[in-house]
Amino acid sequence: MAQPLEGLTALVTGAGRGLGRAEALELARLGARVVVNDFGQPGRDGSGAASAAPAEAVAEEIRAAGGQAVAHTGDVADHQQAGALVQLAIDTYGRLDVLVNNAGILRDRMVFSMTEDEWDAVIRVHLKGHFNTTHFAAAHWRARSKEAGGPVFGRIVNTSSEAFLAGSAGQPNYAAAKGGIVGLTTSTALALAKYGVTANAICPRARTRMTEDVFAGFAAPEDGRPDPLAPEHVAPLVGYLASPAAAGVNGQLLVVHGGMVAIAERPRIAAKFDTAKDVFSYEELDGLLTPYYAGRPAHETFAAAEVLGLKHD
Repeated sequence: MAQPLEGLTALVTGAGRGLGRAEALELARLGARVVVNDFGQPGRDGSGAASAAPAEAVAEEIRAAGGQAVAHTGDVADHQQAGALVQLAIDTYGRLDVLVNNAGILRDRMVFSMTEDEWDAVIRVHLKGHFNTTHFAAAHWRARSKEAGGPVFGRIVNTSSEAFLAGSAGQPNYAAAKGGIVGLTTSTALALAKYGVTANAICPRARTRMTEDVFAGFAAPEDGRPDPLAPEHVAPLVGYLASPAAAGVNGQLLVVHGGMVAIAERPRIAAKFDTAKDVFSYEELDGLLTPYYAGRPAHETFAAAEVLGLKHD
């Protein structure tokens, strides 16, 4: 029986560990040939010497299970290296069909203490890294579509975060990057739809080296039950979004963790006020908005996060 991704080529960034590794293994299990990218730095803040070992280990794991995989150890935040990564998929397997952007680092600090370098580094890896690979993959699909005279198959799955949805006090750089990724995703979805390409974003919750502090108080079950924070809970959604079955899913943001998938709506208007005159005055706005916000809890506009079970407290 044919697998859902049989004959397709997938590229996963940050695939040497954690979520990326689980996603690469799942795509291979579903029949895809996988290009495993990881820069291989040991520090979750992007520190340490780059290493081919993490990407090579996952590629070998896929091959040992009977799949096809090749490793790439370039930095996706470098525009030229990202182009070489996409080209590697094309040169090795003839084309690229699925792009999963997952690579990222953390440099957490409160906004009043954060340095320029800490801001730039996180924006560079997360947001620019997503753009770089998307740019080259999109150009590939556009050229293929023009050559074919019609739509082709293409899937992009980007990685956002609940830090964008509900805020994260000590992660202004990370939250901003993840919000930017949602904007990049929706723009890409609109731009590439006519070529047959979809672009969606996920907000995963998983226990990885990047989230070890966030989930420090949530120990894995010791009674043999599955860990609700295991990356393997996220990977099947990525496999689905990468498949032909998800042709009707485009420009969406999905929250996923521990046996739950939630579809996030775009922001809706909570209240609307019209001026009684031609132009608002300070006094009129004070009379309308101050009573509206009086007594409301902070971040009430993100109350939907609580409904979805996204908060831990």
